[in-house]
Amino acid sequence: MPVWEAEIVVDEALARRLVTQFPELGAETLRPLGYGWDYTIWVVDERFAFRFPRREVVVAGTEREIAVLPKLAPLLPVAVPTPLCVGSPTDEYPWPFFGSRFLPGRELSDAALDGEHRLSVGLQLASFLRSLHAVELHEPLSLDVNGRADMTRRVPLARETLADLERHGVWRAPPAVRAILDEAEQLGPPELTAVVHGDLHFRQVLVEGELVTGVVDWVDVCRSDPAIDLSMLWSFLEPDQRGAFLDDYGEASDDQLLRARVLAFSLCGIVAAQAHDERLAAIEREALAGLNRAAR
Repeated sequence: MPVWEAEIVVDEALARRLVTQFPELGAETLRPLGYGWDYTIWVVDERFAFRFPRREVVVAGTEREIAVLPKLAPLLPVAVPTPLCVGSPTDEYPWPFFGSRFLPGRELSDAALDGEHRLSVGLQLASFLRSLHAVELHEPLSLDVNGRADMTRRVPLARETLADLERHGVWRAPPAVRAILDEAEQLGPPELTAVVHGDLHFRQVLVEGELVTGVVDWVDVCRSDPAIDLSMLWSFLEPDQRGAFLDDYGEASDDQLLRARVLAFSLCGIVAAQAHDERLAAIEREALAGLNRAAR
């Protein structure tokens, strides 16, 4: 079974039964919004988006979101899914879930942005990340929950992911990528000081036109090296746009930029593999374009 397959599929009937925990909502209409590794999402009455974990491993992250996002949201310049309706486990669904205000927008892979608009989105993300990484949050947070800042762990995983893509004829890494990964593997331990999203890639950013309307899926929120949130500098922007991003974001060391580049290969590779397997053409196209950009 691919690691992204759901352990529990929340179909409309189950979603409707679970949402009855909140009779004040009425819940006249439900429609599926989408799914990823972590959540199946249902929109209730076009007003609320309910996120249901798909796998047990996600539950600890869901509990972090429920605890942290209400405190984090007022400090950020872009909307995040703030839990307003927190659901309890039932006999047929054993995990917590939550509903937040429905955030408008579409995933970046569906937005068909040209170069100028891509830069505009990138600069908004730079401002958002500058604010996030400067947050003073007293909520206890796990440290680097998936070891994304640890290059002794992340580089081998990136190599494995890229090898799988090549083996299946999806993408072949240029020779320069090996040298980048080899260099990154020599990096020392990171400083795990900043509040980070922890899993930021193009599927987690919502836009309307070129306006960023939301940043979603915070199951990996933690304290880590801010570098792990900078991967889109490499995968989303063209080489000649990266300087403008850094001008807006602020200082990032060469070591941090190298960590971010490894994450760009790793995250885009994982998303490309899932999209290829499930025939999600637009997502696969953006993930492969991200790999190509990160290699330049």
